[in-house]
Amino acid sequence: MNLKFSVLLASAVLMSGCVMQKTYDRDIGLERQINQQLLNEVKSDEVKIVQMRDRLRITVKDEIFFPEGVADIGKEGKSILDKLVPSLKGVTDHRIEIEGYTDNVPIGDHLKHKYPSNWELSSARAAEVVKYLQHKGIDPSRLTAAGHGEYQPIEPNSSPTGRQANRRTDIDLMPILDQ
Repeated sequence: MNLKFSVLLASAVLMSGCVMQKTYDRDIGLERQINQQLLNEVKSDEVKIVQMRDRLRITVKDEIFFPEGVADIGKEGKSILDKLVPSLKGVTDHRIEIEGYTDNVPIGDHLKHKYPSNWELSSARAAEVVKYLQHKGIDPSRLTAAGHGEYQPIEPNSSPTGRQANRRTDIDLMPILDQ
């Protein structure tokens, strides 16, 4: 490898590190802001906020957002989203990915006509959150909805506690790096 290429490569690595550090530092401030906005919900363990390497993740227990077996956001869920909207509007350099998850309990017969499987239910829930945020003024070009059904559990589905943990909605704030 020639010296000129080595210097260019080293410069690129250092610059990308600086950009990543600035993004990380900015997201730490965002995490603190959202923790303050959702202080009661975090204290009561209804919401978890975690700074990950490439995103800030806000996890909300499904029973806070949705009554069992439906995709309509409940009053408590709307209240949490309303608290988040000012922060979400303020971070225009972030994508907002809404991800719905379920446990592995099959959809009951009374709901199969509307949600044939947990895929449809988790996708419908994520889409409802996206629509709500759009209605509240979040730029729809920054919003994404994804349903994972039962296929990305964080706990074993073998106990009621594990199944409850797996029924969740994640709101991921991901920096847009090409701005």
